Amino acid sequence: MKQSLSITPISMITASITLMMLSGCGSSSSDGDSTQTQVTAQTQNTASTTTATNTSTANNNASSNTTSSDSDSSTAQNTAETDNGTASVANSTDGVLCDYFYNEFNDSASVQATSNADWSCTGAARTLTANGIPDHQTGTFPNPGNPNTISETSVSISYTLTPTKTDNSSTLGGPRGATGYVLNGVKIDANTAGSCDDSGDNCTLVGNTGSWSIEALGQTSFDFGTDDNNAHVQPDGSYHYHGMPEGFIALRGGSDSTMTLIGWAADGFPIYARYGYSDAENAQSALKVMAGSYQLVENVSNSRPSTSVYALGTFAQDWEYVAGSGDLDECNGRYGVTPEFPQGIYHYYATDSYPYFQRCVKGAL
Repeated sequence: MKQSLSITPISMITASITLMMLSGCGSSSSDGDSTQTQVTAQTQNTASTTTATNTSTANNNASSNTTSSDSDSSTAQNTAETDNGTASVANSTDGVLCDYFYNEFNDSASVQATSNADWSCTGAARTLTANGIPDHQTGTFPNPGNPNTISETSVSISYTLTPTKTDNSSTLGGPRGATGYVLNGVKIDANTAGSCDDSGDNCTLVGNTGSWSIEALGQTSFDFGTDDNNAHVQPDGSYHYHGMPEGFIALRGGSDSTMTLIGWAADGFPIYARYGYSDAENAQSALKVMAGSYQLVENVSNSRPSTSVYALGTFAQDWEYVAGSGDLDECNGRYGVTPEFPQGIYHYYATDSYPYFQRCVKGAL
């Protein structure tokens, strides 16, 4: 997953850190033909340890005021009033959103194209054909942090209807493939290909050549040009999500009064947004905001770039999974009942806290 980015650190002093800027986003490095630009970064001279959770929450609050539907017809198509169905057989997702279809023109200034997504269930597989165009309002693209233009991309994937949870996890993203797709056919890929060396003086936005992997969200040292949907654009025109897809959730009628199914993970398990039952096994229990179980590291590595320049939370390695510290496992998932799966199923969440979207899957691939 790659994109071309301008790096815009928020500064207190200017540091002579030259960043090699290529098209880069996600754990991929196939943008070798992209134009190279040298920029001098101004870095933040502060020991701030502002967490990613606060930044993401602020983004989400802002997006709730700015995101709107494209038309009355598209809103009617996508709202939660649509019956998602319920699983027809135990240990299967068949019967849930097996006929999801959307085909509407998106008049957002940076889109101006028809969004198409067609999910169907045949035999043992759930398939998606789509063109990657979002169905909601987007931010402005190109922008200073992301010079790429949204355009159609061919999406054709097939996931199992009988997902099986394992004791292991499989890390996805970038060249390893999307961790999943939102129902509108837009892919989920939370990592970036940006990295810094141990000194922090040499940072590149492609290739993951450095030891410290830069996060797209929850940090203020690098501007990845994401919009209020926590998304941006790759050089090939692919719009993709790093975090909570606020515009889509709004179209689906997402609120604190219902669980909102927003997509499917690569292992076939469902993905929900933000809210889950406070008692995972009780559909009558109150809904609550799900929290990831990652915390900022307490013991900072001596080889890490200075926290006075790059606050904790800037790099993926700044976070560690602490079982029981939140509601979810290391892949941002848990087992429990949902409206579509009253008998219970393993499922994932998009969260306001790190890792925002799952970086791995627990089901067999």
